[in-house]
Amino acid sequence: MELPDFIVRKKIKEFIEEDLGFGDITTRSITNSIDSPRKAKIITREDGIVAGLQEASILFDFLKVKSTLTKADGSFIRASDTLMELSGAIGGILQGERTALNLLMRMSGIATATNAIVKQVQKINSRVRVACTRKTTPGLRYFEKRAVSLGGGDSHRNRLDDMVLIKDNHLKIVPDISEVVKRVRERVSFTKKIEIEVTTIEQALEAATEKVDIIMLDNFSISEAQKVVDLLTQNNLRKLVLLEISGNITPKNISEYAKLDVDIISLGYLTHSAKALDLTLDLL
Repeated sequence: MELPDFIVRKKIKEFIEEDLGFGDITTRSITNSIDSPRKAKIITREDGIVAGLQEASILFDFLKVKSTLTKADGSFIRASDTLMELSGAIGGILQGERTALNLLMRMSGIATATNAIVKQVQKINSRVRVACTRKTTPGLRYFEKRAVSLGGGDSHRNRLDDMVLIKDNHLKIVPDISEVVKRVRERVSFTKKIEIEVTTIEQALEAATEKVDIIMLDNFSISEAQKVVDLLTQNNLRKLVLLEISGNITPKNISEYAKLDVDIISLGYLTHSAKALDLTLDLL
């Protein structure tokens, strides 16, 4: 799901203002005119999945630099590919260079990592969705989650008001699962799904009995998660809920979790540990 254009433009304008300050004193001091026309291109130095071209184009539009996309967001790119061609005042190009690259490199790195993990999981279990979490950079959540989507992953909930997600600290306030679910159903609209994070096999069974929409198995080992699946199946509860597994999931162990009969595997890795893709802007 994408934000309305005017909201995205507002966020990107703030990114420009953060970096620009009173202006680019370096370019101003070495050139006779920052309005001199120049061309440039953005190139990738690595293979990957590109994300953020739409945002970079908006950024350069603010700076009155014309941008022409030569690749589409979400497409596979190879090292040395040109992603975007730019033409406009030298001042505008250089004012936008770093911010545009930062956003492109961050988003493309996330999309690339997501795509690799999705493919890894799909080879084992085509029914499982790979999702990110809310472990995102403040101010960048929309862009990071959009990058996950462009990489083939699921954005999960974006904000606290998207759905009900009862976590461990909520259960410290109201320890009884039946009671906490009852309160939620009484006080929250029926249009909102209810998910509960559980840490024990017993909690998982109780949550399923309460007929919540989604049960998140948090930090479960492979064997513990399998026991939950078996128990829910034996009690004719497995098909009544979505099962999500999360917590300490990495590219190294996700294949083992994908073998389980679960519906969603979510991992913070996608947004907090993905390596930025190496891109550069070259003046022509």
